Amino acid sequence: MKSILQYKLLFLAVLLLPFTACEDDLNVEPNTALTEFDFLNNPENAVKLVNGVYNKQLDYNMYSFSWIGMTSITSDDADKGSTSTDTGTDKHKMDNLTFVSSDISFNDVWKGRYDGIYRANNALFYLEQLTIDETLKNRLIGEVKFLRALFYFDLVRCFGGVPLVVSKIDINDTQTINEVVFVRKSKEETYALIEADLADAINRLPLKSQYSPNDLGRATKGAAQALLAKAYLYQQKWQSAYDMSGEVISSNQYSLLTDYAKVWREEGENGTESIYEVQASLTNGLRDYTNVQGPRGTPDLGWGFNTPSVSLVNSYEAGDLRKSGTVLFVPSTLWDGFTAPNSWTNPRYNYKAYQSSIAETWNGDKGNTAKNLRILKFSDILLIRAEAASHLGLNDEAKDRVNQIRVRAGLPEVSSVTLADVLNERRWEMAMEHDRWFDLVRTGNALSAMALNGKTFVVGKHELFPIPSDQIIASGGRLSQNPGY
Repeated sequence: MKSILQYKLLFLAVLLLPFTACEDDLNVEPNTALTEFDFLNNPENAVKLVNGVYNKQLDYNMYSFSWIGMTSITSDDADKGSTSTDTGTDKHKMDNLTFVSSDISFNDVWKGRYDGIYRANNALFYLEQLTIDETLKNRLIGEVKFLRALFYFDLVRCFGGVPLVVSKIDINDTQTINEVVFVRKSKEETYALIEADLADAINRLPLKSQYSPNDLGRATKGAAQALLAKAYLYQQKWQSAYDMSGEVISSNQYSLLTDYAKVWREEGENGTESIYEVQASLTNGLRDYTNVQGPRGTPDLGWGFNTPSVSLVNSYEAGDLRKSGTVLFVPSTLWDGFTAPNSWTNPRYNYKAYQSSIAETWNGDKGNTAKNLRILKFSDILLIRAEAASHLGLNDEAKDRVNQIRVRAGLPEVSSVTLADVLNERRWEMAMEHDRWFDLVRTGNALSAMALNGKTFVVGKHELFPIPSDQIIASGGRLSQNPGY
């Protein structure tokens, strides 16, 4: 009995608490005439339910310190930063590839995604039963399917096969919890779910141009297609990745911004290059993404972590505008006129995470900013198309897509490209955007890249992060650990 109570409490902590943003909407007083389905049959309230899934993306355990540590500080593009004595709890281990399963970052990322999946499953449960306008219902289901696929995509990239929870769970159903919530499926099964969710979303969602201005930023058909193309790329399904990225390109919904440096600034938010980004505002901001990476020292703009590495800085071709758009050098005059002083602790910071208090929406709260987070961009799709084309022997197509990227970066066009050329362009185009570590792993280049950066990548181990020990304990040992941990 004690064991059952313990895992139910842990299960509640992982899956129930994050739904509190929507829970008040579903709580009904015993004596009121308004039932939960009366409430949810109001189209506006159905939208609010789905917004609760979106809002999860703003939380600290989604894209803040732990995600930054796992996806960027681990790679050759970034160093821990901050000061030598400030470890960031476990970020020094991320930097040195000496992390273990009990480190807090892994549990944060795991819990954050399953919090989101729990919200998504609850939203789908209620949406399927509502009697609201079918067009709206269809779209809302598509949005939630996209978000659930995105959460699982993060999980499978980090941990491999994971538990696949796809329905509303009764916390008193011990058998389902033991057999579903606490049992890992294979990597292939996880990707199959991602593909199915995205295929359904594609059929339900409108194009970006078909949304009203008030709905700007919601998941679109193009977002689902872009994420599916990326999922295909990670599975080395080259033809599928080529075709799906082509669907996004031929939709004519997206284009590159003229100025690379503006992509991550407020003026670039939801622009022509944006396919999907986390929406943030001063009243509902992105928790500690900019704060974690903000310049440290005097004046203090943040914690100073995740600083661009010498390896990244030295890798750019001469004249590549992406270098100055990615790396904030100290000292220098920043794009908003602010002077980056020598009193800052580190010589470099992530320019893409810089939040201007002078020229952008700002209320002085460094830990809760209105800066949107880019998740899927058109340049990413061009590079997916180029990489897939290179594997398929379609060299002219690969060259043309790479040249689109290079011209915007202020570089001369090339007459031919190799796969290595495409991957280099991907590094420079997507630097400090949380893809580098995964790109190194999936292409088999992690061992050599880490060695050049003075780090030891253990083949057969570091391709995946460890399953959080807290989750294994919560499962009563049912969750299996990844090799080497």
